[in-house]
Amino acid sequence: MFSNDLVCDILDFIDQNINRKISMDELSERFYFNKDYIMRLFKKEIHCTITEYINRLRIFYSLKDLREHNLSILSVGLNHGFVSLEYYSEIFRKNMGVSPSIYRDFTMRSINVSEEEIITIQNSLAKLNSFYESITYYKNNRKKVLSKSLSIFK
Repeated sequence: MFSNDLVCDILDFIDQNINRKISMDELSERFYFNKDYIMRLFKKEIHCTITEYINRLRIFYSLKDLREHNLSILSVGLNHGFVSLEYYSEIFRKNMGVSPSIYRDFTMRSINVSEEEIITIQNSLAKLNSFYESITYYKNNRKKVLSKSLSIFK
């Protein structure tokens, strides 16, 4: 079973534009399909909404900045396409089970992180990595079309 070409194109477009606002109207215009159709197809194939996918991907990419850079949490959120600290923190907590500051403390091996928070972070990281790997597999499972020469002169 091969991946859906339209969904793969949408995933590629989102990946290339992840740090800016992406609207359903834009996707509809770009891919010439009704936005309701795109949303239904995407959910059927990827098992989450487009907004959930975008937010998970943004959180996934933001983890590196929280881990490796001394940027403020607000800067990290804004750099990854979130419109405010509050929204970034809300989506981060939804996906990671802890706040961005607790995750940063965890990566710095702070003693302020409880055993329960460590387990929550480890489980959330495993889920996010699995999600990212499944999307990568989905995109790589696209049907390859071999180009054949259609010339009558052989």
